[in-house]
Amino acid sequence: MGRKWNNIKEKKASKDANTSRIYSKFAREIFVVAKQGEPDPELNQALKFVLERAKTYNVPKNIIERAIEKAKGGSEENYDELRYEGFGPNGSMVIVDALTNNVNRTASEVRAAFGKNGGNMGVSGSVAYMFDRVAVIGFEGKTAEEVLELLMEADVDARDIVQEDETVIVYAEPDQFHAVQEALKTEGITDFTVAELTMLAQNEIPLPEDAQAQFEKLIDALEDLEDVQQVYHNVEIGE
Repeated sequence: MGRKWNNIKEKKASKDANTSRIYSKFAREIFVVAKQGEPDPELNQALKFVLERAKTYNVPKNIIERAIEKAKGGSEENYDELRYEGFGPNGSMVIVDALTNNVNRTASEVRAAFGKNGGNMGVSGSVAYMFDRVAVIGFEGKTAEEVLELLMEADVDARDIVQEDETVIVYAEPDQFHAVQEALKTEGITDFTVAELTMLAQNEIPLPEDAQAQFEKLIDALEDLEDVQQVYHNVEIGE
């Protein structure tokens, strides 16, 4: 899964370069999960997960607190969680997750982004079956062998453990996300370079240079949309 990690690194680097946009997206997601459940992360696992992710993107505390206070205040604002599936250049596959207060607007904008960048929308289920929902946790300070041993001692299952230079990446089932983190925290690992529940393609594909350039424009166009929270794809990012 090492090459999959390269895709995640590229995606995170892109988001880190657009801090105001990513902060806005996190504020919306935090508000939604805090409003749907308890505004206390110790009582709301979904909120706890989002805050763990926010930490890896260095989302400022004041943005997090504002979003939670907004949820506590009983804001009438409501968002729908939507997933769109589609195809990019050369049959590449794309999944788009959105939070929106205007379904028609979001559908129109996502469809336009696909259409203007060599892609097209697919029907529900046309792409997602080629992806797996996976927890991905990356950190430094241990070797892959040490991490395997400590997870086994904690009776925590991992799908794969990969070492890339100084970074160890643990791939696990989604329901093992918190168990992996807690096992690592007992060993003093509290800073994570990535802590995500993501969609990983079962098979990644390379693209020729011209299609790659068009594909990157498509992904940028989708990620620039205000309502879009996450974009996943099956295109191989080169080392």
